[in-house]
Amino acid sequence: MSDRIWTAALVVIGDEILSGRTQDKNIAQLASWLNVQGIRLREVRVVPDVEEAIVEAVNPLRARNDYLFTTGGIGPTHDDITVDAIAKALGVPVVIHPEARAILADYYETRGGLTEARLRMARVPEGADLIPNRFSGAPGIRHGNIFIMAGVPHITAGMLDALTGSLEGGAPVLSTQIGCWVAESEIADLLAATERAHEGSQIGSYPFFREGRVGCNFVVRATSPHVLDACATDLSRGLDDAGWPPVPGGI
Repeated sequence: MSDRIWTAALVVIGDEILSGRTQDKNIAQLASWLNVQGIRLREVRVVPDVEEAIVEAVNPLRARNDYLFTTGGIGPTHDDITVDAIAKALGVPVVIHPEARAILADYYETRGGLTEARLRMARVPEGADLIPNRFSGAPGIRHGNIFIMAGVPHITAGMLDALTGSLEGGAPVLSTQIGCWVAESEIADLLAATERAHEGSQIGSYPFFREGRVGCNFVVRATSPHVLDACATDLSRGLDDAGWPPVPGGI
C-alpha cells in the first residue's frame, strides 16, 4: 500500500444543477467511493453546459490531480456536450467508439433501434476506453486519468462499481467522531494542539445549536488506526480534563 496521498477532482456539469432544479448527489457518493479506493477528493467544480467552461475546468484539474471525474452531459441530446468539450481540452478529435456502438445497437434492438440521437452516446475523445454501464446501455468513458460519467446518480454508482479496484491509490482514510456540549471557540487551541501532537491526523470541528445550547462534533481522521486511536483518546481526555465531557460517537 502506497504511503503517498492520491487525489482526485470532480467537475459536475449541468445547467440544471446551477439553476437548482436538480440537487447533486454525485459529490457525496464519489467522495465515499474514492475514500475506499485510497483516493482523496480534493476539489469540486460545478459548471454549466458551456464548452469553454468545461475546458477551463478540466485542464487545470486533470493536471494537478491524479484523477479527474466528470458527471453529466453524455446523453443523446444537443446540449450533451461533455465529450466534445473534453476532446477539445485534450486536443483530440471525437470519434465513434466501435464497441460502444455495438453495445448501444444491442441495447436498443428491441427499443426502437439505434437512432442518430442514440448514436451520440457512442462518441468518445479519440483514444478512449469504455466504462461499463449495466443500467442504460450507454457506457462511461475513460481517457488517461479522466473518467467521464453519467449525471444520473444510480447510473454513476454502477459505473463506479465497475471501476472498483482498478485505480491505483493509497491507504483509505479512517475516521471516528466525538461530540461535546461546548462552544467551538472554547476549544480551538485544544483542537490545534491535539492535531499537532499526532502527525498524520486531522480534526474537523462541526458546531451545532440544539436543545437550546451550543455543541460540536469532532471528526478525527487518519490513515493509520494507531494514529486515529491515539489522537481521539487524547482529544477525549483533553475535553474531559477541561470540564467538557466527551460523547463517543458524537451528539
